[in-house]
Amino acid sequence: MNRYQITDRKSAGSLDALLASIARSDAAGVGMIQVREKDLDARALCELVSWIVSICRNARVLVNSRVDVALACGAHGVHLPAGAMAPSAWRPITPAGFLFGVSCHDLDELRAAEADGADFAVFGPVFRPLSKQDDRPCWGLDGLRKAAGAVKIPVYALGGITWQNAPSCVEAGAAGVAGITLFL
Repeated sequence: MNRYQITDRKSAGSLDALLASIARSDAAGVGMIQVREKDLDARALCELVSWIVSICRNARVLVNSRVDVALACGAHGVHLPAGAMAPSAWRPITPAGFLFGVSCHDLDELRAAEADGADFAVFGPVFRPLSKQDDRPCWGLDGLRKAAGAVKIPVYALGGITWQNAPSCVEAGAAGVAGITLFL
């Protein structure tokens, strides 16, 4: 099962706990780690991303929303919010193989992400999120099945993912699962 860890040092309890979690995830074969620390300024974010890139031997490191930071720190890609500047617009300034993921919350956003050149999408919430308040309706496994079938790019399930329901997400067509709490 493909796994996609999203960082949140506050949920982890500390920066040291987060880095330990990332090291465990990397050793366990997690495929991608998204550095999602929205409150950090550019310098602090660059320091954190550089550290994470240096400790990851297997996982590909992506930076939330910041193509500039990802490029400056040698990350493998970026994760963009729905409605952000299209991945295809960024490709001319990024190296070959640079990954673009996009957050999607409905089928129209999924189709737009695919049309705009995303390599994959993170779709949700599938279930009620565990790490934050989210008032959007949950898609459930049937909605996830429709989403995964609506596009050709890989779709990762997000929102309320646990080790108990993760296999059901993959059975519903998800390429893998993404989360914060799942990895802490």
